[in-house]
Amino acid sequence: MSAHDDGPRRRYPLRLRRGPAKWERQKPSWREARPALIAAALEQALARPSGNWYVIGAARDVRPGRPLGRTVAGVELVVWRDESGKLVAGPGACPHLGAPLKDSRVHCGTLICHWHGLALDGGPFAGWEPFPAYDDGVLAWVRLDRAGGEEPLDRPVVPPRPETAESVDAVYTGFGVCEPEDVVANRLDPWHGAWLHPYSFVDLTVLSTPEEGGDGFAVDVSFKVAGRVVVPVRAVFTAPEPRTVVMRITEGEGQGSVVETHATPLGHEDRGRPRTAVVEAVVAASDRPGFTAARAAAPALRPLMRAVAGRLWRDDLAYAERRWHLRSTGRFPG
Repeated sequence: MSAHDDGPRRRYPLRLRRGPAKWERQKPSWREARPALIAAALEQALARPSGNWYVIGAARDVRPGRPLGRTVAGVELVVWRDESGKLVAGPGACPHLGAPLKDSRVHCGTLICHWHGLALDGGPFAGWEPFPAYDDGVLAWVRLDRAGGEEPLDRPVVPPRPETAESVDAVYTGFGVCEPEDVVANRLDPWHGAWLHPYSFVDLTVLSTPEEGGDGFAVDVSFKVAGRVVVPVRAVFTAPEPRTVVMRITEGEGQGSVVETHATPLGHEDRGRPRTAVVEAVVAASDRPGFTAARAAAPALRPLMRAVAGRLWRDDLAYAERRWHLRSTGRFPG
């Protein structure tokens, strides 16, 4: 069932599936999901520049007056906001005796070490050098030139989104034993959706692929609401940089809404296995009159949006982790 086979958009977005096939009787997708095609899309994504920018997490998680600690690409970081609200990032160890700055305090935009009171205002001091940081309104980014090794960019590659005042956004973060490319490969395999996530997606058809000259993967799919009730849409998956895949709804309910999946390398665990954070930003928009009420209820909606993303990523991280395990042992068939 397509999102656009009824002409003008319906008054109500919900539709009733006619003659739905059971999970085991849906059309197999393995012939279309050719390993070489997915590998080529991944290779193309990995070749795009990132400018050495990495997603830290949700911008709203960096709150005024409180530092946030993260490890990105093996680099211990501390992130906070200065007195003007601007994002500041730098090494997570105090240059005096190595105290964990994430446990320190922020006073009037200055980070004050809780061991001996050394104050950092965001500028270089005693060997402590800040890293470029960027707040795009939804996500917080840091630029690590030594880790990235690319030509630096002044700003991260942030895909177009609905206007903040006209949308509702939520950010989910999960963690897996894999590398960023395994997460990106999962998102560049849209064929698995109705098989791996039958509780969320049905009637999935891949309409075009990058191999056919399209802009990413175009997909018709229906989101399950309850029973046979669904919301059909058309979406396009693209990779604007090597650690990001964007799903944009191009037709149907929520046209213009995006789901951005960002894969951030963290480092290696005690057993030497790589760990990656999945930071997924959902930015939902609609021109329906009732969406104004949804925007007003955004604080209550965000936990629900994160829960939906979390359920999907329990499956998708298992996919990414399995892919890494097979790659690391020389058994990956793709």
